[in-house]
Amino acid sequence: MQKKSIKVTFYLLLAFALLLGVAGCAPQAAPAAEEPAAEEPAAPVVEKNKFEGVELTLASMTDQYVTAFRVLVPRFTEETGIKITLDELGYVDLYQKLTADFVGKTAQYDLMTVDIVWSGEYAANLYTLPLDDFMARDEADLNLDDIMPVAWTLGEYEGKHWAYPMAGYANVLNYRKDVFEAAGIEPPKTQEELLAAAQQLTEGEQYGIALLGAKGSAVAQDYMAFVQQHGGSILDADGKVALNTPENAEILEFFGELFKYAPPGSTDYWWDQRETAFRSGIVAMMEGWSIARAGYENPEISSVVGLADVTAAPVSEGMEPKYGFGGWGIGINASSTQLKQEAAWEFIKWLASEEIQKEWVKNDGAPIRRSTLTDPELVAMYPWFPLMLESFEKGDGDYRPRIPEYSIIQDALGTYVNAFLVGQETAESALQKAQEQVEANTK
Repeated sequence: MQKKSIKVTFYLLLAFALLLGVAGCAPQAAPAAEEPAAEEPAAPVVEKNKFEGVELTLASMTDQYVTAFRVLVPRFTEETGIKITLDELGYVDLYQKLTADFVGKTAQYDLMTVDIVWSGEYAANLYTLPLDDFMARDEADLNLDDIMPVAWTLGEYEGKHWAYPMAGYANVLNYRKDVFEAAGIEPPKTQEELLAAAQQLTEGEQYGIALLGAKGSAVAQDYMAFVQQHGGSILDADGKVALNTPENAEILEFFGELFKYAPPGSTDYWWDQRETAFRSGIVAMMEGWSIARAGYENPEISSVVGLADVTAAPVSEGMEPKYGFGGWGIGINASSTQLKQEAAWEFIKWLASEEIQKEWVKNDGAPIRRSTLTDPELVAMYPWFPLMLESFEKGDGDYRPRIPEYSIIQDALGTYVNAFLVGQETAESALQKAQEQVEANTK
């Protein structure tokens, strides 16, 4: 009886253990989901905004496109979380501040607007980051074939891209329709006709043409534009600096002749004074960059609303038309951190996209894409776009040589072309002294 009791107890205990084992293996009810901690953002948000909190500084020339930056930079920050501080600087200050930042490797600026003529210098000194790896990686997103071929000169040097095309300018002739109609003449197509028109249209308080004459980069760049339009060059066939040639001296004499029909004080004109002369209505003609054209229809800054028009820049008689091209690229500081460089590239891609380019142009930016120059809405707003397209297709982005020595050449011409204009030098002696200054600083 005792053995039977023990046996029953054993089986009861075994059954109870088996029941516990089955219960332990049974699926358990899922616990209620817990709310994530407030300080831990969900993973998709982090992935989507991988640049959230990154801060960049953009150094920009105070050209008209700076208005577009003011409008679009906040939109980019809202879309990406990348904050961009805009530092607006004049031409000389921009060059000097960027140079100091590059040489000191202080990376105060992560992005910068790069004048077309700085490409070689920045490349030779490794100041800006070559963008080719970024471009190859993201080629599917860039639609590179839509960018005008000449626009690549805005940052290319020896096959690499040290800045990305941002704002393309065509050198054009702006003129007063009413003044030409009253005089019964057509806008000039050749340099010879330009001089004749300037002389004919100078009378009393009305002057024939506005020019850049101020000592420094202004007069140097204006003179080089006229060298290009006469079919000349400041480099020889071997690519060496050749300022003091008989052809260049003749072109300098022509340039000086035009100043007889420019407003008093023109030998002190920088870009803003030249623009003011045309906008105020005291001159009949002005060669200049196409980005300024829209401003002539703005009554807040222009007295020639409805009276101005634009045509191709005149070239020397018999010369195959080729038009001066310039403008700005946008570069990335080679000394910035890798994260900031990646964020800066995101901004460049975004800014250069077809969608944003349309907004860029509507806010005083300048085009780089064929699709922008042919967009029906934009052509209706800016009827001179077909002319710009032609100028871009026949554009010469090399007449101001994009070589490391460019700034030295510009300084020399800026000093001695002005000296010629104010009567301190002959054309020959001015160019000879400019040549000597270049050679002394490039040994």
